[in-house]
Amino acid sequence: MLEIILIFIIVGTVIAIETRNMLSSVIAVGAVGFGVSLMFLFLQAPDIAITQVIVEILSLIILIRTTTYADNEAIEKRLDTFANMTGLIFLGLFLAFCYWAFSDLTSFGQPLMNVSQYYLSAGLTDTGAANIVAAVILDYRAYDTLGEAIVIFTSILGAFVLLRTKGKKKTEEKDIEKVGIPE
Repeated sequence: MLEIILIFIIVGTVIAIETRNMLSSVIAVGAVGFGVSLMFLFLQAPDIAITQVIVEILSLIILIRTTTYADNEAIEKRLDTFANMTGLIFLGLFLAFCYWAFSDLTSFGQPLMNVSQYYLSAGLTDTGAANIVAAVILDYRAYDTLGEAIVIFTSILGAFVLLRTKGKKKTEEKDIEKVGIPE
C-alpha cells in the first residue's frame, strides 16, 4: 500500500512541476500533501497526519486564492534541456533515497520501537499521571505537542491575515486628513 501512495505522490509532483496551468499545479501540490498525510497515517503517526491535513487545507486555500489573481503568461514555452536534465537527476536521486528509506522499514504492523512498553510500565511512577495518554502527550512528548500546536496556530494566523477583508478605510480617505495635518 505504501508503494501505491508513493507512486501517487511522485505522479502528483511531476504533474505539479510540468503543468502550465497554475491552478492545476496548486491542485496537484494539494494532492501530494494529502498523499503525505496518508503516508503518515499508514506509518502509525496519526497526530502528524492530522497536522499535515490542517496545514495542507490552509495552504491550499491561500495558494488557490493567490493563483486565481496571478497572471499565467509569465511561463515561457521554450525547452530548457539543462533544467530538464537537472530535474531528472534529482528525481532519480529522490527515487533512490525513497527505495533506501522504505527498504529499512519494518514490516507493516510491526512496532518501530519498543518505547511504548516503557511508557506503559513506568508512566505512572515517572509522571504521576493516572491517564497514560495525558502522560505521554504532556510529559514524554511535550515539545512535540507544543511544536504541533505552534504549527497549527501559525497556519491559522497566516490564513486569517491573508483571507481577511482589506482595511475598513475607504479608498477616497487619506491618512493625512485623519491625523489632522493640512495638505
